[in-house]
Amino acid sequence: MRKLSRFTRIAGQSALLAAIAALTNPACAVDAPQMPQGIQFGDPVPGRTVVWSRADRPARMFVQYAFDADFTNPVTIRGPYATPESDFTARQDLVDLPAGQDVYVKVWFEDLTNARNASAAVTGHFHTIGKRDNIRFVWGGDIAGQGWGINESFGGMKIYEAMRQVHPQFFIESGDSVYSDGPIKDSVIAENGQVWTNLVTPEVSKVAETLDEFRGRYKYNLLDANLRRFNAEVPQIWQWDDHEVVNNWSDAKDLSNDARYTIKDIPTLIAHATQAFHEYAPLRPHGAEESDRVYRKLSYGKLLEVFVLDMRSYRGPNTANLQTSESEETAFLGEEQLARLEEALASSDATWKIISADMPIGLNIGDGSLPDGTPRWEAVANGNNGPAAGRELEIARLLSFIKHAHVKNVVWLTADVHYAAAHYYDPSKAASKDFAPFWEFVAGPLNAGSFGPNGTDGTFGPQVVFSKAPPAGQVNLSPYAGLQFFGQVDIDQRSRALRVALKDINGATVFSKVLPADGERRD
Repeated sequence: MRKLSRFTRIAGQSALLAAIAALTNPACAVDAPQMPQGIQFGDPVPGRTVVWSRADRPARMFVQYAFDADFTNPVTIRGPYATPESDFTARQDLVDLPAGQDVYVKVWFEDLTNARNASAAVTGHFHTIGKRDNIRFVWGGDIAGQGWGINESFGGMKIYEAMRQVHPQFFIESGDSVYSDGPIKDSVIAENGQVWTNLVTPEVSKVAETLDEFRGRYKYNLLDANLRRFNAEVPQIWQWDDHEVVNNWSDAKDLSNDARYTIKDIPTLIAHATQAFHEYAPLRPHGAEESDRVYRKLSYGKLLEVFVLDMRSYRGPNTANLQTSESEETAFLGEEQLARLEEALASSDATWKIISADMPIGLNIGDGSLPDGTPRWEAVANGNNGPAAGRELEIARLLSFIKHAHVKNVVWLTADVHYAAAHYYDPSKAASKDFAPFWEFVAGPLNAGSFGPNGTDGTFGPQVVFSKAPPAGQVNLSPYAGLQFFGQVDIDQRSRALRVALKDINGATVFSKVLPADGERRD
């Protein structure tokens, strides 16, 4: 008997799903559309949540929702078309949803033939946040990186099941949602000689260059059953960082000597990556003003607002990062994003303001060297421990604004560096002191290599209260090592206290911190 290749087995899944659907749903024809990527919910805010899915052919999306599992008195929506131009992805915004309710959802597609063959429905559910509800959410980033992909014998991306088990109301995807620059091989030798066996597809076997290869990265992640189950229950808030395009990309990125790439033009890769990201992220489109905008604010009443940053799209080139005055070269958030963030923070009447950043503020994150050997920097910090310079100038301006505008209870959450950490930024120990003290918590990776810890830059006085990373001298540890982390935030409605827990791949807490709200009851 001819042995099927891994590629063939995956490609054959659609035919198998069609046959199963026809047997279990008589109304579903054998040649009906399929939904192999399942469904996702995204950008939940009071009264509305986005539903995302993908068909395998031209089709029309249908969504039905109700407030019990029996779908009593359901609302049915004839949604958008799924066409080749969007890789057959589609999203529908559910509106006028009541607060504090379980919402049960069915999604299916009808093909565009006269027969209008319908797919089997995929179901999911989520809970809208009520005015009297406590709030719980999780966050993390860094998925399928460094060649550590979906290992089914390991249990797949099982940290998603650990996150699902805590029943969060939403999840912040902190960036590096795919690793477009990291090929995934059939097998990799992990620490202690262990063999890590990956599920693979043609699109992830090389670096992504074409639009279809970038799309394939997202479809790859959605092969994981843990992730699909999580997506069908937990609404998500996505942002992006560098690996959605290519490692450490900025205007300074040069691929001329990287033999893996036949396309050397960074703007072309960004264009392909941007389209794929917005097709596959369960993101509410911004509109014609800036259709591919990622930064935004999501409000959850008097208890919480989330400010999602984009530290990638508006930055200047990666440099030595030592400039003494601001310019286009030192831009990180960019003037428009910074102004909108300051305005939104100052006008917020929520107790807690969560800033969701795709990179940490005070960790030294390098990007090789300049031709003269001077270190080049990828993030905010520049490694010199002195007064703000380079990109630090923009962040210093933001932190000063937060202090003088009396914006209270600001907490920063991030990922990117592939280990767990808690940082307290103390102006009394900083070189640039004009800011109010604040906390930054780091989670990740969710399913990627483990690294760290990074050194700190003293400009804003970060104190490492906690970190958990590989032992000294060890890098790029596989998920076998257990050093995969997500973060969990709980906000108590009565006391207004916020608790942050950093948890490992099995959901065990490795660190926690309770922050009382400034100006609120502390009982």
